[in-house]
Amino acid sequence: MTTPETPAEAERPEPPGQPGRPGTAGRPASFADAVAAEWIKIRTVRSTFWTLLAGLVVTIGLSVLLALVFVSAYDQLTPRDRFQFDPTAYGLVGIQFGMVAFGVLGVLVVTGEYATGMIRTSLTAVPRRTRLFAAKALVLGLLVLVVGEIVSFASYFLSQLIFADRNLNEGLGEHGVLRAVIGGGLFLTLIALFALAFGMLLRHTAGAVTTVLGLLFVLPIIGSFLPGDFGVTIRKFLPTAAGGAVMGTRPSSDVLSPWVGLGVFALYTVVLLALALVLFQRRDA
Repeated sequence: MTTPETPAEAERPEPPGQPGRPGTAGRPASFADAVAAEWIKIRTVRSTFWTLLAGLVVTIGLSVLLALVFVSAYDQLTPRDRFQFDPTAYGLVGIQFGMVAFGVLGVLVVTGEYATGMIRTSLTAVPRRTRLFAAKALVLGLLVLVVGEIVSFASYFLSQLIFADRNLNEGLGEHGVLRAVIGGGLFLTLIALFALAFGMLLRHTAGAVTTVLGLLFVLPIIGSFLPGDFGVTIRKFLPTAAGGAVMGTRPSSDVLSPWVGLGVFALYTVVLLALALVLFQRRDA
């Protein structure tokens, strides 16, 4: 004979975490869950593939093309130009153009969700906004770091093969070369996170992309018109010049030292990410 339940026993809640039983409550999404979800989103969106492919083709293609142009025009160069030639930095010059694609990817990681309304679903699954934001930044950063290093090393090796015809190539073991090539991938990673911050700040694709490209390309043009030592100092600390300093192997008074320059750009990125996170927590989805 079954003993009838007392009212207290009948009202006792079911233990959580048991699927298939009515009234159970699922556990909250962990950071690992958020990272896994962001990885699924970023690798299943078509724009990710095409944007990364564009970045790869532009970066490697322009590095090879400009290396061929330089070698073909080498005989017309002045002795000073030949002396100042930096084979490693010149071989990575395509990164200065391919960074557009990685910046666009950083913007789309955020604004794509706002455009489709998926951000509400993401916040329902991961209500802790700090956790969601950190997961987005981590997944984007790791993806671009891997692709960026592949792009940087491919640009370097292919360009050095071309420079070898004139005995202008530099090996990875020479001073500063390995740092410069690795720095190319790090620079692209910071570009993507820099753009991610603006995507979160503006929440509009066209506005964020325009702002990022303006800061990366238009600011240096404006800086070039600033006169005297003041102009030189300002140009050193502009985002593109500061971050790109890590890809040089020749000392120059016109740019910051490699790691200092990358550190300055990283500081810009961290400040923008912090500001974006604060606004993300305060604003409605």
